[in-house]
Amino acid sequence: MLYNGALSFDCVSRCWALSLFGGNSETGFDQNSTYSIFSISIILTDEGFQNFYQVVHLVFQYLKMLQTVGPQQRIYEEIQKIEANEFRYQEQTDPIEYVENICENMQLFPKEDFLTGDQLMFEYDPEVISAALSLLCPERANLQLLSPEHEGKCELKEKWFGTQYSVEDIPQEWRDCWAGDFELNSELHLPPENKFIATDFTLKTSDCPDTEYPVRIISNEKGCLWFKKDNKFKIPKAYVRFHLLSPVIQKSPENLVLFDIFINILAHNLAEPAYEADVAQMEYKLVAGEHGVMIKVKGFNHKLPLLLNLIVDYLADFTAEPDVFSMFAEQLKKTYFNILIKPDRLGKDVRLLILEHCRWSTIQKYQAVMKGLSVTDLMEFVSSLKSEMYAEGLVQGNFTSAESVEFLQYVIDKLQFRCLTEEVPVLFRVVELPQKHYLCKVKSLNKGDANSEVTVYYQSGLKYLREHTMMELLVMHMEEPCFDFLRTKETLGYQVYPTYRNTSGVLGFSVTVETQATKFSTDLVEMKIEEFLVNFGETLSSLTDEAFKTQVTALIKLKECEDTHLGEEVDRNWFEVVTQQYIFDRLSKEIEALRLITKAELVSWFTEHRNAGSRKLSVHVVGFGEEENDPPEGENSSCSPEQGERSSAYGEVSKLTFLPASPMLADATVITDIRAFTSTLTLYPYHKILK
Repeated sequence: MLYNGALSFDCVSRCWALSLFGGNSETGFDQNSTYSIFSISIILTDEGFQNFYQVVHLVFQYLKMLQTVGPQQRIYEEIQKIEANEFRYQEQTDPIEYVENICENMQLFPKEDFLTGDQLMFEYDPEVISAALSLLCPERANLQLLSPEHEGKCELKEKWFGTQYSVEDIPQEWRDCWAGDFELNSELHLPPENKFIATDFTLKTSDCPDTEYPVRIISNEKGCLWFKKDNKFKIPKAYVRFHLLSPVIQKSPENLVLFDIFINILAHNLAEPAYEADVAQMEYKLVAGEHGVMIKVKGFNHKLPLLLNLIVDYLADFTAEPDVFSMFAEQLKKTYFNILIKPDRLGKDVRLLILEHCRWSTIQKYQAVMKGLSVTDLMEFVSSLKSEMYAEGLVQGNFTSAESVEFLQYVIDKLQFRCLTEEVPVLFRVVELPQKHYLCKVKSLNKGDANSEVTVYYQSGLKYLREHTMMELLVMHMEEPCFDFLRTKETLGYQVYPTYRNTSGVLGFSVTVETQATKFSTDLVEMKIEEFLVNFGETLSSLTDEAFKTQVTALIKLKECEDTHLGEEVDRNWFEVVTQQYIFDRLSKEIEALRLITKAELVSWFTEHRNAGSRKLSVHVVGFGEEENDPPEGENSSCSPEQGERSSAYGEVSKLTFLPASPMLADATVITDIRAFTSTLTLYPYHKILK
């Protein structure tokens, strides 16, 4: 990898780039017996796109700087330590990947290095490094510029996939510059000594009784902390996670947009100071949750507090430059836009908008960001966000409980927030669907896309562990016949799957088919889904006791599988913390429930959801094609977008177009106004699956 952030920081500071990565993937494409590729990929902003050659020039300046200073033994030794630490304490991998990797190594290394040759660094050889650096020069570079802006401007087409492209000469002034002894940018530099490299791998002695599951070791009006000392994997690593709940996030779509921008800029601000931690194989992630900020860090426990404190410091002292704000606001417009033009993402958005009360849609967020927001809006939002919070954390791994308490205290002391004046829900309230069939059909927002998606959802209601487990078992029975009927026999599409759904604590199951409007209408696909469910009901009723027990045993074995690494256990426990359910032994309770479920119960439960009193919701995202009575390609006229909106082949993307049902689905009640529909419905209380 490219062991320096100075290049990416320079591009980002000029608002030319959002991210940069350089290196060799060590896959067969990037590295083989014929050639090796060193690629540098930069995600450009609109301004960076306009300054493409200046960005490339910065890259060449950096590479020349590396050649000028020559190999650095200090940097080599730092990387050597990092690789040795990771090799010594590596987590278990998939056995087949392990075997494949060793087989590849057998072609490249002597037998004593089969296990280590591709992971450890043995001997510092400056001549080898200099020889490699000398090949990273402008005359060997292949420049590629990919952008939607090139649509319709590329006259060439490759023969395999029909991808359009064009080739043009590099301007003479740049060729002359790169052919000569061009001047270096004084801001480019080698990294300082990496303070995040761990050197203490001592396994700590527990300062409290060992427990099988996390225990809440501190709780007050400002936060609480769950802790579990790792005594299973016994490695000097740890995971620390915090969920900072705030009531302001869900107040409006504008707040949600500002929250997304805030998280993006915070990650941007951290890119340079946290770069060395990334090099040292520590990981951090900032997530814009539905109801709060999530901070996740993991790595060797020796230096993990440094990284966590760094993130909290930057959160406490958050700043945003106008240019940086504009850069991420523009990027967010594209992000929302790309969500809206994908049928599967739009279908999910519509389904949750119907089911979850007070949820703001992506279209509303897109409208908010298109109206225009300012840095002042952002700073006022951030001030409000930080003023009133509740911090809930989880620490697992090689820390003591006393050290873990200090993490929560640091968050509270540094952020200086007040106690919540009202409890922040971690879930949405869910509407209770009436006992009939409802249909919501919307037209795809991408006029050039024939892909459609159909999801048929059955709401089960306020249920608990037993029903949740029964639903898992039902879907497990359903997977193979669903695929066989809807994909293999009916050939409706590549993506065909049943799913059990937990929507903010309210259970249900669904069948989804992604199809094409050039081949099938969504109404026909729904009829085929209904046909499958009828057939499946008959198959389920005639299931032998032996076949039923086989599936139960298979699901139990899946739940009994040992965690292969600490992260799997942490993810499971973190779900319980984030949802504030705290059933850390959920797997064992589900196994217990599975052993008591009978075939008759499963059949009865499925039949109950398929009778006249079922709560059924169908969501169709309808693509463009002859089966949906659309004119042939090329005859569509683009809708006139509002000032400043993206249109291209997509037309209007800031509102939904609702469609009627065909006579095939005459029994369904069509939803053409989501808010008007949901405003008449009863709301389930906040619900958690606790028993």
